Amino acid sequence: MSKVLIYTGPSCPFCVAAKSLLKSKNVSFDEINLGEDPSKMDEMLKKSGGRRTVPQIFIGDTHVGGNDDLQALEREGKLNKLLNI
Repeated sequence: MSKVLIYTGPSCPFCVAAKSLLKSKNVSFDEINLGEDPSKMDEMLKKSGGRRTVPQIFIGDTHVGGNDDLQALEREGKLNKLLNI
């Protein structure tokens, strides 16, 4: 299974939706909540090519993007392959 990293923010419904999809697939992930650790914002910006919105999701070496991008991968049947499940 690929390593999953998700940057989230406080009271973010899109973050909740993304985490819910991953949990429904029994995929574990590392979460960095920018509300709890704002110093990680620069790290997220560098990794995401400047995208400032949350969530920002990374699967292995692939920057997936946000929740909409994650949900689109699921609808297209491409998420499981990216996750290696």
